[in-house]
Amino acid sequence: MEAQVGDELVVDSTHGEEPRKGEILEVRVEDGREHYTIRWDDTGHEALFFPGPTSHVLHTHRDASLKAVRGT
Repeated sequence: MEAQVGDELVVDSTHGEEPRKGEILEVRVEDGREHYTIRWDDTGHEALFFPGPTSHVLHTHRDASLKAVRGT
């Protein structure tokens, strides 16, 4: 997945519920696999998360960096 701090993690539901989202606070790599410390948007709870087939990363930190550079 190649996430960075500040990106948004999205976990899609397999039961028709809304996706769960959280902010990536830390990226860890062990044995070549990424996992993350995240803060869930819905509860504010921080947790260690190991990505699976229903999760993906939105690279939102890059959007914020571009806006800061452009002054918008």
